[in-house]
Amino acid sequence: MGIDDIVNKGKGLYEENKDKIAEAVKSEQAEEISDKVLDEVADFAKKIAPGAADKIDEIRDNVDGQIGNQ
Repeated sequence: MGIDDIVNKGKGLYEENKDKIAEAVKSEQAEEISDKVLDEVADFAKKIAPGAADKIDEIRDNVDGQIGNQ
């Protein structure tokens, strides 16, 4: 099985299960996990670039809006 076969199999599995995947990404559990991860990443980024805290928060909020159910 070559790379193309693996990619095509992955695409097929995604197409077969995209409704379930979308539901999982918009779940309460995904929201809780993503909030924790995004908070940690944002805190770390603020330590590296403290002058960009507002922009970091804006990016964090935009990403959070795409994941979970809130």
